[in-house]
Amino acid sequence: MRWKTRTAAFTAAAAATLAAAATALVAVTFSPAPASADTGTGYLRTSGRNIVDSTGRVVRLTGINWFGMETDNRTFHGLWASAPATWRGQLDRMASLGFNTLRVPYSGDALKPGATATGINDFTNPDLIGLSPLQILDKVIEYAGTKGMRVILDRHRPTAAGQTPLWYTATVSEASMIADWQLLARRYAGNPTVIGADLFNEPHAEGTDPNATGACWGCDVQARDWRLAAERIGNAVLQANSDWLIFVEGVSCLSGGVANEWDGIPDDPMACDWWGGNLSAAIDKPVRLNVANRLVYAPHDYGISVYDRQDWFEDPNFPNNLPAVWDHFWGKIAKQNVAPILVGEFGSTLANPLDTQWLTKLMSYIGENGLSFTYWSWNPNSGDTGGIALDDWYSINQTKYNILQPYLNPPSGNPNPTTPGPSVSPSRSASPSPSASRSPSPSPSISPSRPPSPSPSVSPSANPPGACTRVITIINSWPGGYQAEIKVTNIGTSTLNPWTVTWTVPSGVTLSSGWNATVTQSGTTITAAAPSWAAALAPSGSVTIGYTATGPSSPAPSNVRLNGAVCS
Repeated sequence: MRWKTRTAAFTAAAAATLAAAATALVAVTFSPAPASADTGTGYLRTSGRNIVDSTGRVVRLTGINWFGMETDNRTFHGLWASAPATWRGQLDRMASLGFNTLRVPYSGDALKPGATATGINDFTNPDLIGLSPLQILDKVIEYAGTKGMRVILDRHRPTAAGQTPLWYTATVSEASMIADWQLLARRYAGNPTVIGADLFNEPHAEGTDPNATGACWGCDVQARDWRLAAERIGNAVLQANSDWLIFVEGVSCLSGGVANEWDGIPDDPMACDWWGGNLSAAIDKPVRLNVANRLVYAPHDYGISVYDRQDWFEDPNFPNNLPAVWDHFWGKIAKQNVAPILVGEFGSTLANPLDTQWLTKLMSYIGENGLSFTYWSWNPNSGDTGGIALDDWYSINQTKYNILQPYLNPPSGNPNPTTPGPSVSPSRSASPSPSASRSPSPSPSISPSRPPSPSPSVSPSANPPGACTRVITIINSWPGGYQAEIKVTNIGTSTLNPWTVTWTVPSGVTLSSGWNATVTQSGTTITAAAPSWAAALAPSGSVTIGYTATGPSSPAPSNVRLNGAVCS
Protein backbone atom coordinates (compact mmCIF):
# COMPACT_ATOMS: atom_id res chain seq x y z
CA MET A 1 0.00 0.00 0.00
CA ARG A 2 1.00 3.62 -0.43
CA TRP A 3 -1.18 4.81 2.42
CA LYS A 4 -2.35 4.14 5.92
CA THR A 5 -5.98 3.82 6.98
CA ARG A 6 -6.65 6.20 9.85
CA THR A 7 -9.53 7.13 12.10
CA ALA A 8 -11.36 10.18 10.75
CA ALA A 9 -12.04 11.64 14.19
CA PHE A 10 -8.74 13.49 14.14
CA THR A 11 -9.20 15.06 10.73
CA ALA A 12 -10.66 18.39 11.86
CA ALA A 13 -8.12 18.77 14.65
CA ALA A 14 -5.28 17.93 12.30
CA ALA A 15 -6.54 20.47 9.79
CA ALA A 16 -6.55 23.18 12.45
CA THR A 17 -3.04 22.20 13.53
CA LEU A 18 -1.81 22.30 9.95
CA ALA A 19 -3.37 25.69 9.36
CA ALA A 20 -1.57 27.04 12.41
CA ALA A 21 1.68 25.49 11.26
CA ALA A 22 1.28 27.02 7.82
CA THR A 23 0.74 30.42 9.42
CA ALA A 24 3.85 29.97 11.53
CA LEU A 25 5.86 29.25 8.39
CA VAL A 26 5.18 32.70 6.98
CA ALA A 27 7.79 34.33 9.16
CA VAL A 28 10.55 32.04 7.85
CA THR A 29 9.50 31.74 4.23
CA PHE A 30 12.11 32.52 1.56
CA SER A 31 11.46 33.76 -1.94
CA PRO A 32 10.79 31.01 -4.47
CA ALA A 33 12.74 30.49 -7.67
CA PRO A 34 11.57 32.57 -10.60
CA ALA A 35 9.05 30.77 -12.78
CA SER A 36 11.18 31.36 -15.86
CA ALA A 37 14.32 29.61 -14.58
CA ASP A 38 15.67 27.16 -17.18
CA THR A 39 17.96 24.11 -17.13
CA GLY A 40 21.12 26.18 -16.90
CA THR A 41 24.76 25.58 -17.80
CA GLY A 42 27.16 22.96 -16.49
CA TYR A 43 26.62 20.85 -13.41
CA LEU A 44 23.96 21.82 -10.91
CA ARG A 45 24.29 22.64 -7.22
CA THR A 46 21.96 23.62 -4.39
CA SER A 47 21.77 26.95 -2.62
CA GLY A 48 19.27 26.95 0.20
CA ARG A 49 15.87 26.21 -1.35
CA ASN A 50 17.11 26.60 -4.93
CA ILE A 51 18.88 24.51 -7.52
CA VAL A 52 21.48 26.62 -9.35
CA ASP A 53 23.78 26.08 -12.33
CA SER A 54 27.54 26.49 -12.58
CA THR A 55 27.15 30.27 -12.89
CA GLY A 56 24.89 30.54 -9.84
CA ARG A 57 21.76 31.12 -11.91
CA VAL A 58 18.56 29.55 -10.53
CA VAL A 59 17.37 26.43 -12.36
CA ARG A 60 13.85 25.02 -12.23
CA LEU A 61 13.42 21.46 -13.47
CA THR A 62 10.03 20.73 -15.06
CA GLY A 63 10.32 17.16 -16.20
CA ILE A 64 8.61 13.88 -16.89
CA ASN A 65 9.13 10.19 -16.10
CA TRP A 66 9.73 7.74 -18.96
CA PHE A 67 9.66 4.28 -17.45
CA GLY A 68 10.43 0.79 -18.69
CA MET A 69 14.07 0.21 -17.78
CA GLU A 70 12.94 -1.08 -14.38
CA THR A 71 10.67 -3.74 -15.95
CA ASP A 72 11.32 -7.04 -17.68
CA ASN A 73 11.84 -5.12 -20.93
CA ARG A 74 14.91 -3.49 -19.33
CA THR A 75 14.53 -0.45 -21.57
CA PHE A 76 12.13 2.39 -22.22
CA HIS A 77 8.54 1.41 -22.94
CA GLY A 78 7.05 2.68 -26.16
CA LEU A 79 10.01 1.69 -28.30
CA TRP A 80 7.49 -0.64 -29.92
CA ALA A 81 5.46 2.32 -31.24
CA SER A 82 5.06 3.34 -34.86
CA ALA A 83 6.38 6.49 -36.49
CA PRO A 84 6.55 9.32 -35.72
CA ALA A 85 6.95 7.96 -32.15
CA THR A 86 10.50 6.73 -32.67
CA TRP A 87 12.76 7.00 -29.65
CA ARG A 88 14.05 10.34 -30.93
CA GLY A 89 10.56 11.39 -31.94
CA GLN A 90 9.29 10.85 -28.41
CA LEU A 91 12.13 12.88 -26.90
CA ASP A 92 11.47 15.59 -29.48
CA ARG A 93 7.84 15.55 -28.43
CA MET A 94 8.65 15.84 -24.72
CA ALA A 95 11.00 18.76 -25.31
CA SER A 96 8.56 20.51 -27.63
CA LEU A 97 5.88 20.30 -24.96
CA GLY A 98 8.17 22.03 -22.45
CA PHE A 99 9.49 19.13 -20.36
CA ASN A 100 13.11 20.01 -19.67
CA THR A 101 14.12 17.02 -17.54
CA LEU A 102 13.81 13.27 -17.96
CA ARG A 103 13.58 11.00 -14.91
CA VAL A 104 14.61 7.46 -15.88
CA PRO A 105 13.55 4.59 -13.58
CA TYR A 106 15.77 1.49 -13.71
CA SER A 107 16.34 -1.72 -11.79
CA GLY A 108 19.53 -3.60 -11.07
CA ASP A 109 18.54 -6.23 -13.64
CA ALA A 110 19.06 -3.76 -16.50
CA LEU A 111 22.68 -3.25 -15.47
CA LYS A 112 23.73 -6.88 -15.25
CA PRO A 113 26.29 -8.19 -17.74
CA GLY A 114 24.46 -9.79 -20.65
CA ALA A 115 21.19 -7.92 -19.96
CA THR A 116 19.08 -7.62 -23.10
CA ALA A 117 16.50 -5.03 -24.06
CA THR A 118 13.16 -6.22 -25.47
CA GLY A 119 10.02 -4.69 -26.93
CA ILE A 120 11.81 -2.68 -29.63
CA ASN A 121 10.27 -2.15 -33.06
CA ASP A 122 13.10 -2.82 -35.48
CA PHE A 123 11.31 -0.91 -38.23
CA THR A 124 10.94 2.39 -36.37
CA ASN A 125 14.06 2.06 -34.16
CA PRO A 126 16.59 0.05 -36.18
CA ASP A 127 19.52 1.83 -34.54
CA LEU A 128 18.61 0.28 -31.16
CA ILE A 129 18.57 -3.34 -32.28
CA GLY A 130 21.32 -5.37 -30.64
CA LEU A 131 22.20 -2.71 -28.10
CA SER A 132 22.30 -3.41 -24.38
CA PRO A 133 20.01 -1.52 -21.99
CA LEU A 134 22.94 0.69 -20.98
CA GLN A 135 23.85 1.41 -24.60
CA ILE A 136 20.27 2.49 -25.29
CA LEU A 137 20.38 4.69 -22.19
CA ASP A 138 23.60 6.22 -23.53
CA LYS A 139 21.85 7.19 -26.77
CA VAL A 140 18.83 8.66 -24.98
CA ILE A 141 21.07 10.71 -22.69
CA GLU A 142 23.18 11.96 -25.58
CA TYR A 143 20.17 13.01 -27.61
CA ALA A 144 18.37 14.56 -24.61
CA GLY A 145 21.48 16.66 -24.05
CA THR A 146 21.28 18.05 -27.57
CA LYS A 147 17.75 19.23 -26.73
CA GLY A 148 18.98 21.07 -23.62
CA MET A 149 17.29 18.50 -21.37
CA ARG A 150 18.66 17.15 -18.08
CA VAL A 151 18.45 13.52 -16.91
CA ILE A 152 17.88 12.10 -13.42
CA LEU A 153 18.47 8.37 -12.89
CA ASP A 154 16.09 6.63 -10.47
CA ARG A 155 16.79 3.31 -8.72
CA HIS A 156 13.17 2.24 -8.97
CA ARG A 157 13.42 -1.36 -7.77
CA PRO A 158 16.10 -3.79 -6.69
CA THR A 159 15.03 -6.12 -9.53
CA ALA A 160 12.39 -6.13 -12.22
CA ALA A 161 10.25 -8.34 -9.98
CA GLY A 162 8.58 -5.38 -8.28
CA GLN A 163 8.58 -2.70 -5.61
CA THR A 164 9.98 -3.40 -2.13
CA PRO A 165 9.59 -1.48 1.16
CA LEU A 166 13.36 -1.52 1.79
CA TRP A 167 16.19 -0.63 -0.57
CA TYR A 168 17.64 -4.15 -0.36
CA THR A 169 16.28 -7.70 -0.40
CA ALA A 170 17.48 -11.15 0.54
CA THR A 171 19.09 -11.46 -2.89
CA VAL A 172 20.05 -7.81 -3.62
CA SER A 173 22.30 -6.31 -0.98
CA GLU A 174 22.91 -2.67 -0.17
CA ALA A 175 26.49 -3.23 -1.33
CA SER A 176 25.32 -4.37 -4.78
CA MET A 177 23.02 -1.37 -4.98
CA ILE A 178 25.97 0.92 -4.23
CA ALA A 179 28.04 -0.88 -6.87
CA ASP A 180 25.30 -0.25 -9.45
CA TRP A 181 25.13 3.41 -8.54
CA GLN A 182 28.90 3.83 -8.71
CA LEU A 183 28.94 2.14 -12.12
CA LEU A 184 26.45 4.72 -13.41
CA ALA A 185 28.15 7.63 -11.64
CA ARG A 186 31.47 6.79 -13.26
CA ARG A 187 29.92 6.02 -16.66
CA TYR A 188 28.38 9.49 -16.90
CA ALA A 189 31.12 11.43 -15.11
CA GLY A 190 31.96 14.52 -17.12
CA ASN A 191 28.54 14.56 -18.80
CA PRO A 192 26.45 17.33 -17.20
CA THR A 193 23.30 16.22 -19.02
CA VAL A 194 23.04 13.61 -16.24
CA ILE A 195 22.58 15.63 -13.08
CA GLY A 196 22.09 13.08 -10.34
CA ALA A 197 20.78 10.02 -8.58
CA ASP A 198 17.33 9.45 -7.09
CA LEU A 199 18.70 6.87 -4.69
CA PHE A 200 15.67 4.60 -4.20
CA ASN A 201 12.06 4.83 -5.21
CA GLU A 202 9.32 4.94 -2.58
CA PRO A 203 10.70 3.34 0.56
CA HIS A 204 7.65 2.58 2.66
CA ALA A 205 6.12 1.00 5.74
CA GLU A 206 5.51 -2.68 6.25
CA GLY A 207 4.13 -4.50 9.27
CA THR A 208 2.00 -3.16 12.10
CA ASP A 209 3.38 -0.98 14.90
CA PRO A 210 5.10 -1.72 17.21
CA ASN A 211 6.43 -4.57 15.07
CA ALA A 212 7.31 -2.51 12.02
CA THR A 213 9.58 -4.05 9.38
CA GLY A 214 9.48 -1.32 6.69
CA ALA A 215 11.52 1.78 5.98
CA CYS A 216 11.55 4.34 8.81
CA TRP A 217 13.02 7.86 9.08
CA GLY A 218 15.16 8.65 12.10
CA CYS A 219 14.49 5.43 14.04
CA ASP A 220 18.25 4.68 14.13
CA VAL A 221 17.75 1.02 13.20
CA GLN A 222 20.48 0.46 10.62
CA ALA A 223 18.52 -2.16 8.72
CA ARG A 224 15.42 0.05 8.34
CA ASP A 225 16.38 3.71 8.73
CA TRP A 226 16.13 5.14 5.23
CA ARG A 227 17.65 8.43 6.33
CA LEU A 228 20.87 6.67 7.41
CA ALA A 229 20.87 4.46 4.31
CA ALA A 230 20.51 7.53 2.09
CA GLU A 231 23.60 8.96 3.75
CA ARG A 232 25.62 5.79 3.15
CA ILE A 233 24.48 5.34 -0.44
CA GLY A 234 24.58 9.04 -1.30
CA ASN A 235 28.12 9.47 0.00
CA ALA A 236 29.23 6.39 -1.95
CA VAL A 237 27.76 7.88 -5.13
CA LEU A 238 29.49 11.21 -4.49
CA GLN A 239 32.76 9.37 -3.94
CA ALA A 240 32.44 8.11 -7.52
CA ASN A 241 31.10 11.36 -8.98
CA SER A 242 31.09 14.44 -6.76
CA ASP A 243 29.32 16.52 -9.41
CA TRP A 244 25.97 14.76 -9.06
CA LEU A 245 22.98 15.93 -7.08
CA ILE A 246 21.58 13.38 -4.63
CA PHE A 247 17.78 13.11 -4.68
CA VAL A 248 16.30 11.57 -1.53
CA GLU A 249 12.66 10.53 -1.27
CA GLY A 250 10.73 10.29 1.96
CA VAL A 251 9.10 7.25 3.54
CA SER A 252 5.39 6.62 4.06
CA CYS A 253 5.23 6.39 7.87
CA LEU A 254 8.11 7.65 10.03
CA SER A 255 7.99 4.52 12.20
CA GLY A 256 8.22 2.18 9.22
CA GLY A 257 4.97 0.48 10.20
CA VAL A 258 1.26 1.12 9.89
CA ALA A 259 -0.98 1.68 12.88
CA ASN A 260 -3.17 -1.04 14.33
CA GLU A 261 -6.61 0.15 13.27
CA TRP A 262 -8.35 -2.51 15.40
CA ASP A 263 -6.95 -1.52 18.79
CA GLY A 264 -9.55 1.19 19.45
CA ILE A 265 -6.88 3.87 19.75
CA PRO A 266 -7.43 6.82 17.37
CA ASP A 267 -4.54 7.25 14.95
CA ASP A 268 -3.00 10.54 13.89
CA PRO A 269 -4.29 11.14 10.34
CA MET A 270 -1.08 13.01 9.49
CA ALA A 271 1.30 10.26 10.60
CA CYS A 272 1.62 8.72 7.14
CA ASP A 273 1.71 9.89 3.56
CA TRP A 274 2.12 8.34 0.11
CA TRP A 275 5.02 5.95 -0.39
CA GLY A 276 8.09 8.17 -0.64
CA GLY A 277 6.10 11.25 0.38
CA ASN A 278 6.77 11.69 4.10
CA LEU A 279 9.70 14.02 4.76
CA SER A 280 8.11 15.60 7.81
CA ALA A 281 11.14 14.79 10.01
CA ALA A 282 13.83 15.80 7.50
CA ILE A 283 14.45 19.24 8.99
CA ASP A 284 15.15 17.87 12.47
CA LYS A 285 16.81 14.71 11.16
CA PRO A 286 18.37 15.67 7.82
CA VAL A 287 20.35 13.57 5.40
CA ARG A 288 24.04 14.45 5.90
CA LEU A 289 26.26 14.25 2.83
CA ASN A 290 30.03 14.63 2.72
CA VAL A 291 29.88 17.03 -0.24
CA ALA A 292 28.06 20.28 0.42
CA ASN A 293 25.27 21.66 -1.77
CA ARG A 294 24.23 18.37 -3.34
CA LEU A 295 21.04 17.34 -1.47
CA VAL A 296 17.57 17.63 -3.03
CA TYR A 297 14.52 16.11 -1.35
CA ALA A 298 12.15 14.39 -3.79
CA PRO A 299 8.70 13.50 -2.37
CA HIS A 300 5.82 11.84 -4.24
CA ASP A 301 2.15 12.77 -4.21
CA TYR A 302 -0.87 11.20 -5.89
CA GLY A 303 -4.58 11.40 -6.53
CA ILE A 304 -7.60 9.17 -6.01
CA SER A 305 -6.93 7.05 -9.09
CA VAL A 306 -3.96 5.57 -7.22
CA TYR A 307 -5.75 5.07 -3.89
CA ASP A 308 -9.29 6.01 -2.96
CA ARG A 309 -8.62 7.88 -0.70
CA GLN A 310 -6.34 9.74 1.67
CA ASP A 311 -8.01 11.57 4.55
CA TRP A 312 -7.29 15.00 3.14
CA PHE A 313 -9.57 14.28 0.17
CA GLU A 314 -12.43 13.99 2.70
CA ASP A 315 -11.81 17.39 4.29
CA PRO A 316 -14.82 19.75 3.80
CA ASN A 317 -12.31 22.46 2.84
CA PHE A 318 -10.86 20.38 -0.02
CA PRO A 319 -8.90 21.35 -2.09
CA ASN A 320 -7.96 24.48 -0.12
CA ASN A 321 -6.71 22.28 2.72
CA LEU A 322 -4.02 20.70 0.54
CA PRO A 323 -1.26 23.34 0.81
CA ALA A 324 -1.15 22.79 4.58
CA VAL A 325 -0.85 19.02 3.99
CA TRP A 326 2.06 19.55 1.61
CA ASP A 327 3.67 22.05 3.98
CA HIS A 328 3.53 19.43 6.72
CA PHE A 329 5.01 16.53 4.77
CA TRP A 330 7.63 18.30 2.62
CA GLY A 331 6.86 21.88 1.57
CA LYS A 332 8.29 23.37 4.76
CA ILE A 333 11.75 22.14 3.72
CA ALA A 334 11.80 24.63 0.86
CA LYS A 335 9.84 27.32 2.65
CA GLN A 336 12.37 27.35 5.50
CA ASN A 337 15.26 27.49 2.99
CA VAL A 338 16.66 24.13 4.12
CA ALA A 339 16.96 22.39 0.76
CA PRO A 340 15.32 22.29 -2.68
CA ILE A 341 12.23 20.19 -3.35
CA LEU A 342 11.67 18.25 -6.57
CA VAL A 343 8.30 16.51 -6.59
CA GLY A 344 9.54 13.35 -8.27
CA GLU A 345 6.23 11.67 -9.04
CA PHE A 346 2.61 12.79 -9.17
CA GLY A 347 -0.16 11.84 -11.54
CA SER A 348 -3.69 10.59 -12.06
CA THR A 349 -6.08 9.38 -14.72
CA LEU A 350 -8.27 12.37 -13.76
CA ALA A 351 -11.25 10.01 -13.96
CA ASN A 352 -12.52 11.43 -10.66
CA PRO A 353 -13.26 15.19 -10.75
CA LEU A 354 -11.60 15.52 -7.34
CA ASP A 355 -8.31 14.57 -8.97
CA THR A 356 -8.59 17.48 -11.37
CA GLN A 357 -8.96 19.77 -8.35
CA TRP A 358 -6.02 18.03 -6.65
CA LEU A 359 -3.71 18.34 -9.66
CA THR A 360 -4.69 21.95 -10.33
CA LYS A 361 -4.01 22.85 -6.70
CA LEU A 362 -0.71 20.97 -6.64
CA MET A 363 0.56 22.72 -9.76
CA SER A 364 -0.45 26.06 -8.29
CA TYR A 365 1.47 25.19 -5.10
CA ILE A 366 4.52 24.09 -7.09
CA GLY A 367 4.43 27.26 -9.18
CA GLU A 368 3.88 29.66 -6.28
CA ASN A 369 6.81 28.13 -4.40
CA GLY A 370 9.16 27.79 -7.39
CA LEU A 371 9.57 24.03 -6.95
CA SER A 372 10.89 21.55 -9.47
CA PHE A 373 9.01 18.43 -10.58
CA THR A 374 8.95 15.35 -12.82
CA TYR A 375 5.41 14.30 -13.72
CA TRP A 376 4.35 10.62 -13.73
CA SER A 377 4.36 9.78 -16.54
CA TRP A 378 5.04 10.06 -20.26
CA ASN A 379 3.89 6.43 -20.63
CA PRO A 380 0.24 5.78 -21.45
CA ASN A 381 0.60 2.28 -19.95
CA SER A 382 0.84 3.32 -16.30
CA GLY A 383 -2.12 1.34 -15.00
CA ASP A 384 -3.45 3.70 -12.35
CA THR A 385 -2.47 7.08 -13.80
CA GLY A 386 -2.16 6.79 -17.55
CA GLY A 387 0.26 9.23 -19.13
CA ILE A 388 0.71 12.48 -20.97
CA ALA A 389 1.16 10.45 -24.15
CA LEU A 390 -1.80 8.57 -25.57
CA ASP A 391 -1.65 5.01 -26.87
CA ASP A 392 0.25 6.00 -30.02
CA TRP A 393 3.03 7.38 -27.76
CA TYR A 394 2.91 10.72 -29.61
CA SER A 395 -0.52 12.34 -29.31
CA ILE A 396 -1.17 13.78 -25.86
CA ASN A 397 -3.81 13.90 -23.18
CA GLN A 398 -4.75 17.53 -23.66
CA THR A 399 -6.68 17.78 -20.36
CA LYS A 400 -3.64 16.83 -18.29
CA TYR A 401 -1.29 18.90 -20.39
CA ASN A 402 -3.43 22.01 -20.07
CA ILE A 403 -3.04 21.83 -16.27
CA LEU A 404 0.74 21.33 -16.44
CA GLN A 405 1.58 23.65 -19.33
CA PRO A 406 1.58 27.02 -17.50
CA TYR A 407 4.28 25.69 -15.17
CA LEU A 408 6.61 24.19 -17.79
CA ASN A 409 9.94 25.72 -18.75
CA PRO A 410 11.03 24.44 -22.18
CA PRO A 411 14.64 23.23 -22.29
CA SER A 412 16.80 26.22 -23.08
CA GLY A 413 19.99 25.83 -21.09
CA ASN A 414 23.27 24.30 -22.21
CA PRO A 415 24.21 21.34 -19.99
CA ASN A 416 27.73 21.25 -21.39
CA PRO A 417 29.29 24.73 -21.44
CA THR A 418 32.17 23.53 -23.65
CA THR A 419 29.90 22.72 -26.59
CA PRO A 420 27.46 24.81 -28.64
CA GLY A 421 24.06 25.44 -27.10
CA PRO A 422 21.05 23.24 -27.78
CA SER A 423 18.19 23.85 -30.13
CA VAL A 424 16.10 26.96 -29.70
CA SER A 425 13.39 26.51 -27.09
CA PRO A 426 10.64 24.35 -28.60
CA SER A 427 7.08 25.45 -29.11
CA ARG A 428 4.62 24.83 -26.33
CA SER A 429 1.74 24.87 -28.73
CA ALA A 430 2.29 21.40 -30.11
CA SER A 431 -0.48 19.01 -29.25
CA PRO A 432 0.95 16.73 -26.96
CA SER A 433 2.97 7.41 -10.56
CA PRO A 434 3.02 5.47 -9.58
CA SER A 435 5.51 3.32 -11.26
CA ALA A 436 5.27 0.70 -13.90
CA SER A 437 4.79 -1.66 -10.98
CA ARG A 438 1.40 -0.01 -10.63
CA SER A 439 -0.18 -2.28 -13.22
CA PRO A 440 1.18 -1.16 -16.57
CA SER A 441 -0.42 -2.77 -19.55
CA PRO A 442 1.77 -5.49 -21.03
CA SER A 443 4.26 -4.51 -23.68
CA PRO A 444 3.39 -5.81 -27.11
CA SER A 445 5.41 -8.33 -29.01
CA ILE A 446 7.02 -6.57 -31.95
CA SER A 447 6.99 -8.43 -35.24
CA PRO A 448 6.77 -5.80 -37.95
CA SER A 449 6.11 -7.19 -41.40
CA ARG A 450 8.03 -4.39 -43.08
CA PRO A 451 11.82 -4.45 -43.46
CA PRO A 452 13.77 -2.13 -41.18
CA SER A 453 14.63 1.24 -42.57
CA PRO A 454 18.30 2.10 -42.92
CA SER A 455 20.16 4.14 -40.33
CA PRO A 456 19.41 7.87 -40.49
CA SER A 457 21.19 9.51 -43.39
CA VAL A 458 22.91 12.81 -42.72
CA SER A 459 23.76 15.45 -45.26
CA PRO A 460 26.87 16.99 -43.70
CA SER A 461 27.52 20.68 -44.08
CA ALA A 462 30.81 22.35 -44.65
CA ASN A 463 31.66 25.57 -42.83
CA PRO A 464 32.58 28.11 -45.52
CA PRO A 465 32.09 31.84 -45.01
CA GLY A 466 28.44 32.80 -45.11
CA ALA A 467 25.39 33.43 -42.99
CA CYS A 468 24.55 29.89 -41.92
CA THR A 469 25.28 26.20 -42.13
CA ARG A 470 22.76 23.40 -42.25
CA VAL A 471 22.52 19.70 -41.47
CA ILE A 472 19.62 17.71 -42.92
CA THR A 473 18.84 14.40 -41.21
CA ILE A 474 16.24 11.88 -42.30
CA ILE A 475 15.41 10.42 -38.89
CA ASN A 476 13.13 7.69 -40.19
CA SER A 477 11.17 6.72 -43.28
CA TRP A 478 8.32 4.38 -44.04
CA PRO A 479 6.11 3.64 -47.03
CA GLY A 480 4.34 6.89 -47.75
CA GLY A 481 6.16 9.20 -45.37
CA TYR A 482 9.19 10.19 -43.34
CA GLN A 483 10.47 12.18 -40.34
CA ALA A 484 13.31 14.68 -40.72
CA GLU A 485 15.25 17.38 -38.88
CA ILE A 486 16.75 20.57 -40.24
CA LYS A 487 19.50 21.99 -38.02
CA VAL A 488 20.62 25.51 -38.88
CA THR A 489 23.52 27.37 -37.23
CA ASN A 490 23.93 31.13 -37.41
CA ILE A 491 27.60 31.68 -38.34
CA GLY A 492 27.12 35.38 -38.97
CA THR A 493 28.09 38.14 -36.55
CA SER A 494 24.61 39.47 -35.81
CA THR A 495 21.72 38.16 -33.74
CA LEU A 496 18.69 37.37 -35.90
CA ASN A 497 15.42 38.47 -34.28
CA PRO A 498 13.12 37.01 -35.38
CA TRP A 499 14.62 34.14 -37.35
CA THR A 500 12.96 32.19 -40.16
CA VAL A 501 14.16 29.00 -41.80
CA THR A 502 12.87 27.81 -45.18
CA TRP A 503 13.64 24.76 -47.29
CA THR A 504 12.42 23.10 -50.46
CA VAL A 505 10.87 19.64 -50.73
CA PRO A 506 10.14 17.65 -53.88
CA SER A 507 6.75 17.86 -55.51
CA GLY A 508 4.40 15.35 -53.85
CA VAL A 509 5.71 15.93 -50.33
CA THR A 510 3.07 17.28 -47.92
CA LEU A 511 3.83 18.55 -44.41
CA SER A 512 2.05 16.57 -41.67
CA SER A 513 3.38 18.13 -38.47
CA GLY A 514 6.27 20.23 -37.20
CA TRP A 515 7.80 21.24 -33.90
CA ASN A 516 10.32 23.64 -32.34
CA ALA A 517 8.86 26.41 -34.54
CA THR A 518 5.66 27.38 -36.33
CA VAL A 519 5.97 25.19 -39.41
CA THR A 520 3.86 25.80 -42.55
CA GLN A 521 3.95 24.85 -46.23
CA SER A 522 3.27 26.72 -49.45
CA GLY A 523 3.81 24.71 -52.62
CA THR A 524 7.21 23.03 -52.34
CA THR A 525 8.51 25.49 -49.71
CA ILE A 526 8.31 24.72 -46.00
CA THR A 527 8.74 27.66 -43.60
CA ALA A 528 9.67 27.46 -39.91
CA ALA A 529 9.02 30.73 -38.07
CA ALA A 530 10.56 31.39 -34.65
CA PRO A 531 8.27 30.97 -31.63
CA SER A 532 7.63 34.16 -29.68
CA TRP A 533 9.51 32.99 -26.59
CA ALA A 534 12.63 32.03 -28.58
CA ALA A 535 12.61 34.62 -31.33
CA ALA A 536 16.33 35.45 -31.29
CA LEU A 537 19.13 33.34 -32.77
CA ALA A 538 22.53 34.58 -31.60
CA PRO A 539 25.82 34.15 -33.48
CA SER A 540 26.97 30.50 -33.20
CA GLY A 541 23.48 29.58 -31.99
CA SER A 542 21.58 26.71 -33.57
CA VAL A 543 17.96 25.77 -34.09
CA THR A 544 16.70 22.30 -34.96
CA ILE A 545 13.28 22.02 -36.58
CA GLY A 546 11.62 18.63 -36.71
CA TYR A 547 8.81 17.63 -39.00
CA THR A 548 6.95 14.70 -40.50
CA ALA A 549 5.59 14.56 -44.03
CA THR A 550 3.84 12.29 -46.47
CA GLY A 551 5.61 11.49 -49.71
CA PRO A 552 9.13 10.32 -50.59
CA SER A 553 12.14 11.07 -48.40
CA SER A 554 14.46 11.04 -51.41
CA PRO A 555 15.58 13.36 -52.83
CA ALA A 556 16.19 15.02 -49.46
CA PRO A 557 15.07 18.56 -48.60
CA SER A 558 17.26 21.24 -50.19
CA ASN A 559 17.80 24.99 -50.55
CA VAL A 560 17.84 25.63 -46.80
CA ARG A 561 17.82 29.36 -45.99
CA LEU A 562 18.07 31.38 -42.80
CA ASN A 563 16.32 34.74 -43.09
CA GLY A 564 16.72 34.48 -46.86
CA ALA A 565 20.45 33.65 -46.89
CA VAL A 566 21.39 30.27 -48.39
CA CYS A 567 22.92 27.90 -45.85
CA SER A 568 25.95 25.88 -46.89
